[in-house]
Amino acid sequence: MGSTGNRFLLSGNEAVALAAFHHHVALGTGYPGTPSTEILESFSRYGGSAQWAPNEKVALEVATGVAFSGARALCTMKHVGVNVAADALFTLAYTGVDGALVLVSADDPGMASSQNEQDNRYYARAAGVPMLEPSDSQEAYDFTARAIELSERFGTVVLLRLTTRVCHSRTVVTPVASPPHQPAAPRFERDLARRVMIPAFARPAHRRLRERLDRIAEWSERGELNEVVEGRTGLGVITSGVAYQHVREAVPDASVYKLGLSYPLPVEALRAFAGGVDRCLVVDEGENLLAHDLLAAGIPVEPKPPAFRFGELTVSRVARIVAGDTSPEPAPPRGKRPQLCPGCPHRKVFETLRDRGCWVPGDIGCYSLGALPPFDSMDTLVCMGASIGVGLGMRHVLPEAEARKVVSIIGDSTFLHSGITGLVEAVYNPPPTGHVVLVLDNRTTAMTGLQEHPGTGRRLDYRPARRVRIEDLARAVGFDEVTVVDPVREGAAWEAALDKALAGGKLSLIVVRRQCVLAAKKHARMAAEAAAYGREGQA
Repeated sequence: MGSTGNRFLLSGNEAVALAAFHHHVALGTGYPGTPSTEILESFSRYGGSAQWAPNEKVALEVATGVAFSGARALCTMKHVGVNVAADALFTLAYTGVDGALVLVSADDPGMASSQNEQDNRYYARAAGVPMLEPSDSQEAYDFTARAIELSERFGTVVLLRLTTRVCHSRTVVTPVASPPHQPAAPRFERDLARRVMIPAFARPAHRRLRERLDRIAEWSERGELNEVVEGRTGLGVITSGVAYQHVREAVPDASVYKLGLSYPLPVEALRAFAGGVDRCLVVDEGENLLAHDLLAAGIPVEPKPPAFRFGELTVSRVARIVAGDTSPEPAPPRGKRPQLCPGCPHRKVFETLRDRGCWVPGDIGCYSLGALPPFDSMDTLVCMGASIGVGLGMRHVLPEAEARKVVSIIGDSTFLHSGITGLVEAVYNPPPTGHVVLVLDNRTTAMTGLQEHPGTGRRLDYRPARRVRIEDLARAVGFDEVTVVDPVREGAAWEAALDKALAGGKLSLIVVRRQCVLAAKKHARMAAEAAAYGREGQA
């Protein structure tokens, strides 16, 4: 974190973390996922209490308990993580909160490191919770503080939507001169009718939710979190998030209505803005959601052309939108094809699977690169934990000779995130040919930057933790054969274990365990830092 006096050069992720620390967030929890990962790491570094959860649903449930107890919670995840947490989110919108709960959704337009580019503004509308969208690091800091304020004022979870460019770009941040006073001490008070969502209590809670949204919309009309930039009346642009920055550069003389609180919308203020310009264009990153909302309200706006729903917006793309240029965009320059690191233990695994002609349902992680040359040895990739269920489905219906070739492959962090229920499914509904599951255990969450997880024996801040042993879980749920092998040091044993599992017709799980080389380097560095700060036991 670079600084000059009381001004700091921060990424959006760091700015969120600093605001959470300054505004006395009691606990930050989440699951690592690009582009959100650095928020909790920074929060911990600043001195906040932060922890990685096994998955996003658990993280939001823990944050809910904090907020039910009158304290402030920050819950972070990437956009697809909200899918995992949605079960809790939709009911939490009914119950409301007593303290504050800010849920960060870091969206990934352009899929820099994701399997889709879903637009999580839909979640605010579907769940019925307010959403804030910062456009730079200063607003990431300010809007985190305002999200905490809104959450406590209206008793609701607040979604803070970042996108990749805001998460990772650095801009100047001026924090509050003096952090606000400490909130009241946490305290839980029983309120069954508000928190126990049986149907009799949930029906009135749904009405309270809609009444709350009406109050927030009325407050939004006053424009405290929105900004109007006066310009020429020939062109008005309604925008939000990082798209605002591109609009200001592409058409600096246009009139602009920038939404900070992008849901619920200040409909009448937007109607007045649109009525004051000759042409009103909506420029937002992702789906044409905002334009559709305004058109449904009878506000004459122009959506961006369909081609610009895909990928990140840039200044040049916004200029094309304003000009109505729908000609084919130039193809982006081809980059270097990603590949597994030299010396990665996964290489040996994929070579073996390739040479045996296996069908490989795969999963989310750096090992997804096994789908690329020279391995070409991963056949499906859907979502976290899907490899086991997909593999079971294939085994159930393929002819026996083909079914015996199916091998589900999953990483250690992904397995602990959402693979355990797949093992339970295998034991409960075993295919006639059994199944083979490979857990690639490199002792880290590698793809997102080498974070800790419940199987590493270390917490986010590097304090020691009880280690969850994957092989013990597999035995406990009832797998017939469980093997642990190092594919590099025990190459022959690894191949023999796979051949036995493929031929055995049983439920077999092989933990292919060898530490990531990069993780080993980080471990040594973090151990040294722990010793330097007098936390020798934390390594």
